[in-house]
Amino acid sequence: MLATALTVIAIVTQDQAVLRAAPRESAAQHALLWQGDSLEIRGSKGDYLQVYDHRRERAGYLRASQVRQQALKPENAPELLAVVRFLRDTPGAEALGISYAAAYLKAAPAEAIDGEVFDALGAFAERLAQRATARQGKAPDNTLGAHLEVAAHYGVDMVSLERDDQVRLCYNGEAFRRVLALRASDVQKALAALALTRHDCVSPELTPIERFTLDNWRAEVLDRLNSAQLPEVLKNRLHLRRAGVWASLAWQRARRPEFGPAAVAQAATRALSELAAINKSELAESDAAAYSDAALRVGASRWAAEPGVPVAPLKAAGGLAIATRSGQPGETCIDLVQTGNGAQPPLFTRCTYGTVWPASAAVHPQGSAVTVAVQPLDTWRELWVFRHGAAGWTVDVIPPANDQPNLGYLEFAGWVPGSSQMLAARETKLNGRYKTSFELINLSTLAVERSADRPASLSAFYRWQSPLWKAQTVSLR
Repeated sequence: MLATALTVIAIVTQDQAVLRAAPRESAAQHALLWQGDSLEIRGSKGDYLQVYDHRRERAGYLRASQVRQQALKPENAPELLAVVRFLRDTPGAEALGISYAAAYLKAAPAEAIDGEVFDALGAFAERLAQRATARQGKAPDNTLGAHLEVAAHYGVDMVSLERDDQVRLCYNGEAFRRVLALRASDVQKALAALALTRHDCVSPELTPIERFTLDNWRAEVLDRLNSAQLPEVLKNRLHLRRAGVWASLAWQRARRPEFGPAAVAQAATRALSELAAINKSELAESDAAAYSDAALRVGASRWAAEPGVPVAPLKAAGGLAIATRSGQPGETCIDLVQTGNGAQPPLFTRCTYGTVWPASAAVHPQGSAVTVAVQPLDTWRELWVFRHGAAGWTVDVIPPANDQPNLGYLEFAGWVPGSSQMLAARETKLNGRYKTSFELINLSTLAVERSADRPASLSAFYRWQSPLWKAQTVSLR
């Protein structure tokens, strides 16, 4: 870092500026400098400045036209802040913006520093991380790597997360935390909260306890905001983020013994309410993916909003019911039982480490099949289908997609009378694309016979969809 005694520095404004051994074009090259590098000025000679690079511990000469000389005095702070404001929304100038923000923090008196400069600093860091993530799998970009090194020199820390076979770079959010702690506008605080609570920057390596602690903190940060005077677009983004966070908390609460059914339902209901609060007429086109993302998260955990059901036979119909009980540590076992014959052993039992939603159980009118929702992850819900055949009862797991669990759910939507068919709704995110389909599934093979992107486009679905499903699902949003 620069010595605190310096009052004038040179900020490099061009990439690949050459630091030379002497003040002439033919002199030996000491180093390549990049926009945002800060240098100590030790003199001048002709068109060159004699400088010292503390980061590389190199001295040399640099053309004066490739830098801006900045005085780090209180009276120069407004000028530095004006440059920060200009660069805040200038793509590609993140490293330069970080350098000017650092210069402003050195020059400005403590009482003059508020959340604005940290809001800009966080925006620079986040945009730089997004640029680096977008470059994954493409040709190496030396400029981007150099800008990341410049940012690291100023204490801007990035975190690498591996997700979906891709390494994502995320800013650690220190500047945004300062925005929340300092004097700042409601808009600045809202933007900071959104940056700090991003779903894609939650480490997949967190333990369940660490993840639960983090999600509770995310919910608290979002709930502390005063959104009354915010623009509608920003209100929508907050609703979307809260919906996703509370949906995750609903699933996590269901897995923790200290939370009863009421607390689980409260979190799930909050998620559904936040999703319903979206003002679609003011939903920005750029937020369409975030809306689909939030709906998938809420849809995966929506059964948590149903009243808690005791450990007893449920959904009696066709002479069948299911009961849940504890198995091995962490397991929930599903027993398929004959109603009115509790003394007899279960017809079939299957245990899982996922969360079983007993209220979702649906029994075929003829007693030949039973479906139940099982959620192994907070963003992934499967449909379990118990079927009776020549060999007795079996169970099959139908996942939302034949891919690694990411975002998705598959849910029962009704039986087709007089046939071995059932209706189901499926929502997934695969390879960055969101897909919703309403399907007619053959119970004998569990193959999808027909599907459509709208219920009205599938005659069987339009006629036989379950009223209960239609009232509760988020797939019809």
